[in-house]
Amino acid sequence: MKKTDIVVVAFMYAIAALFFKMTLELKAAAQTYPLFIIGLLVFLTTLYVLQMIRGARKNGITSGLEDFEGFLPKQFIPIVAMIVLYLIVMYAVGFWISTLLFMMFCLCFLKVKLWQSVLSTAAILALVYCAFTLFLHVKLPSGILL
Repeated sequence: MKKTDIVVVAFMYAIAALFFKMTLELKAAAQTYPLFIIGLLVFLTTLYVLQMIRGARKNGITSGLEDFEGFLPKQFIPIVAMIVLYLIVMYAVGFWISTLLFMMFCLCFLKVKLWQSVLSTAAILALVYCAFTLFLHVKLPSGILL
């Protein structure tokens, strides 16, 4: 078990509690799906806690900081900047254009082969379109410029 995992578990339970509180404010008919997802999140987090306890008995407790040995700030900081820029661009030009640009720039920055970048971007956009637009009928941000 890693000490850093305890923080992750606490964060996940806090998020579940926050979403649960927000879900109870919805109409009863709109609560079913969010409650299912929140229940699933709590169940999986609890399974992770049990796995952590079993690992602690077997291997002891470590700090968890050794996982950051290969941390590359030259990659992390630009990606975080790209995420912030993505959110700003999404507000301006909408979800589809900003997501296309964000994915292509990030994958190119991370030196993913061009054909894999194009395939991944197309697959994600198709999946989001099918899931959110066709199936769930969620209106995605269209942007103020379009």
